[in-house]
Amino acid sequence: MLVGNVDAHRGAADFSRDRVGGIAFNIGDDDVNAIARESTAKRATYAMATARYHSDFDRRFVHMKYDTQSLTNGAPEVDFEFSDKVVELREKLQSFMDMHIYPNEQPMQDHLDTTDEPWVTPPLLEELKIKARDAGLWNLFLPGDMGAGLTNLEYAPLAEIMGRVMWSSEAFNCNAPDTGNMETLVLYGSDEQKERWLTPLLAGEIRSAFAMTEPLVASSDATNIESSIVRDGDEYVINGRKWFTTGAMRETCELLIFMGKTDPDNPNRHAQQSMILVPKNTPGVEIVDNCTTLGYADPPFGEPEILFTDVRVPASNILLGEGRGFEIAQGRLGPGRIHHCMRLVGSAERALELACKRVASRTTFGRPIAKHQSVREKIALSYCEIEQARLLTLKAAARMDSHGNKEARDLIAAIKIIAPQMACTVIDRAIQMHGAAGMTERFPLAQAYNMARTLRLADGPDEVHMMALGKQVISRFAD
Repeated sequence: MLVGNVDAHRGAADFSRDRVGGIAFNIGDDDVNAIARESTAKRATYAMATARYHSDFDRRFVHMKYDTQSLTNGAPEVDFEFSDKVVELREKLQSFMDMHIYPNEQPMQDHLDTTDEPWVTPPLLEELKIKARDAGLWNLFLPGDMGAGLTNLEYAPLAEIMGRVMWSSEAFNCNAPDTGNMETLVLYGSDEQKERWLTPLLAGEIRSAFAMTEPLVASSDATNIESSIVRDGDEYVINGRKWFTTGAMRETCELLIFMGKTDPDNPNRHAQQSMILVPKNTPGVEIVDNCTTLGYADPPFGEPEILFTDVRVPASNILLGEGRGFEIAQGRLGPGRIHHCMRLVGSAERALELACKRVASRTTFGRPIAKHQSVREKIALSYCEIEQARLLTLKAAARMDSHGNKEARDLIAAIKIIAPQMACTVIDRAIQMHGAAGMTERFPLAQAYNMARTLRLADGPDEVHMMALGKQVISRFAD
């Protein structure tokens, strides 16, 4: 149903209250209420026809604005203008990147390629962390007094800038999985848990990991997870095998947030799971091996397989209570997906810039590569796709800020589908335009592609988000 008001005296029409879509256009005179049970296009046509019936209507003065509110369940308009605070932070962050991050890309890579201690934080990174903290560029991701006090929408453009260099987020203490783990502790941790773990994480003194995915089951359906968390007096006993536990290879990684089953027989499959804090040095925690992705070992983080055998931790280490694992997971994943997607936008943007420079500086078949029509088309497509992903992610961030994660779940799913695929496509085109060099360590493209491709699986594969989003969209129109 389209519900709106046409005010010809002011020369405007407002249908923003419509559940399905907001439409505005200029008309002649008289107020008219338009209501129609038709498709979006037909509703717009009906509204204008109604306006014509009640007043003189000049097509030359029609200015239509439409927002697909029915599909995304959001406000008709979103203001993406940045506040003075965010503008200042962006300028400071960009200046820091220019002065300290870009010039150290090659030294950082040289260190990681040659060090005998790949899982030790590079000294250069520790130096950059001190400089970033002194510059007021620290814990930017965290709202409230513990961080920079930014909303999701305000932090998004900063995450994009950090995404231009894969390791740069850690210099600002804004890297995954620590950001998600810190948010988890802020939201669900007890005072004791916050004092023990959150305080040193916020200070960048230790690192953490999230142990959820398992090698023996399809973990894209988290209800399949088999690891057990069994109460035994004033302790819990943990058994299971995890892998792709990002960051757990790091020497300074001291905390694992472990997801497993406390009530495997509960008929509500989403109440079987719990999360518990496990110190990495607890007896029974064994790192089996590091998993590589497309041949990348990802130092100094790593993606290890970890075996938990009769691991005992105090009962006070449980997060929020038994059976609350899925609730915690949903709470921590929303902001994290904004971070991931905006970093991917930044990574793709840089890939496009490198591609433009490359094709402008080389010639084939008697003319600059940049003058080949096929190259220009690919550059244009990449530009469009980056802009689309950026705007969709910003809209999701705005919805989370104004309506909460639950109301924004459709857009959160949408960006997790779109952004990694976009980045894969854009970076792949950039690699192609660089020729064989694009596959080498001389450019950041191959490593960036590896990360983008990994994120089509991390935090849930594309297909899971498509299933969830498709179900939501269908439910809005099904009888």
